[in-house]
Amino acid sequence: MQAVTRVEGLAAALLRENIDTDVIIPSREITSPARDGFGGKLFAPWRYLAPGGPENPDFVLNQAPWRQARILVAGANFGCGSSREMAVWALLQFGIACVIAPSFGAIFRANCLRNALLPVTLPAAVVATLGARAGAAPLWLMVDLPQGVVELPDGERHPFAFDEHEREMLLNGHDAIDRTWLQRQAIEDFEATDRRLRPWAWTLGQERSG
Repeated sequence: MQAVTRVEGLAAALLRENIDTDVIIPSREITSPARDGFGGKLFAPWRYLAPGGPENPDFVLNQAPWRQARILVAGANFGCGSSREMAVWALLQFGIACVIAPSFGAIFRANCLRNALLPVTLPAAVVATLGARAGAAPLWLMVDLPQGVVELPDGERHPFAFDEHEREMLLNGHDAIDRTWLQRQAIEDFEATDRRLRPWAWTLGQERSG
C-alpha cells in the first residue's frame, strides 16, 4: 500500500449529509471485477444528466478548477451504506486523496485506511466553514498526517485526532497483513514453543490437512 504523509491540493466542497456508497459508485457502474476504471464513474448519478450521458454542468467536480480537486470537503456520515470498496477506488482514481468530514460510515472509513485514502474528521462547524470557503473561491489545503493538522495558506490550522495504530499504518504504507508480518519473529517463536509443548496438536493438524 502507498504510504501517506501529507496531502496538499485544491479542495472541492460537497456538503451534503449521508452521501452513501451507492451515490459514490452506483451498483450499475460495477460491471467488471477489475480494480481500475472507476474514476469516471465517481458520483455518476450527480455528475451525469443520464447514465452514460453528458455531464451535469452544475455538479462541482465537473467545473473548473474543481475537476483537479485533491481534497473533498463533505457532509456528515460520508460513505454510509454498503461495504463496497469500489467507492474508495473511485475517489482515488478520480484524484481525491483525502476526504474531510464531520463523520464517516464505519466500513467506508476502514476501506479508506486499507487503500491509502486519508479520512479526516473535523468538527461540523469547521467543515462547514471550509466548505463555504472552498465553494466561494479556489481553496488550497495542506493535510499533514504526522502533525495531525489541516492548514490553510494564511496559516490557519485545524488539528484532528487520529488513532495511532491507523496513523502508523498510513505513514508506513502498511495494511493489516503487513502489520501482522512485522511480528513474524514473535509468531515463529510462539509456534516453535507450542510445537514442543503440544506436539500432538501439530500432528493432528497435519493429518487433517493431508
